[in-house]
Amino acid sequence: MALVREHARTQGKDSPTSHCLPGGVPFSSLIAPFKMIQTPFEIVMLLEDNNPPRQIYVDGRLLPKDPEPSWMGYWSGNWDGETLVVDTIGFQERSWIDSVGHPRSESIHIIERFHRRDFGHMDLEVTFNDPVYYTRAFTVKAGLRLLPDMDVLESICAEGEKDRVHLDKN
Repeated sequence: MALVREHARTQGKDSPTSHCLPGGVPFSSLIAPFKMIQTPFEIVMLLEDNNPPRQIYVDGRLLPKDPEPSWMGYWSGNWDGETLVVDTIGFQERSWIDSVGHPRSESIHIIERFHRRDFGHMDLEVTFNDPVYYTRAFTVKAGLRLLPDMDVLESICAEGEKDRVHLDKN
């Protein structure tokens, strides 16, 4: 709670995205548009918010036993009926779960469930299990809208941005 309070006090200036770093999972997929491209063996997610693409393998591969921590983690997906279930581990600790500033550790395990309810809507259910920061697993649900025929816009941000110094004047 102290860390979340500190992030609130600083009004997001500690956010990774305020420093031109990736927001990661699920931070960016909850606040920025994204596109999913499906092939027989993987689904690629292009996120608009200064993130590398996610390559979600749906070919039955297992998650790595000891992954090198990264911003976006390591993914393995499978289909549960018409719901895409994405299992993700291997995060580094510098990103947040959300824009409020809830932390995540390298031990976090995230399971996302994407279900396309109808042509224009997708339900997203995200379960977090992080024994370092939270006493129990918890789930967040969100509704997403389809934006057909839209391009994912470029998001360019470079460390050392000249306007960056204005964020620290609080």
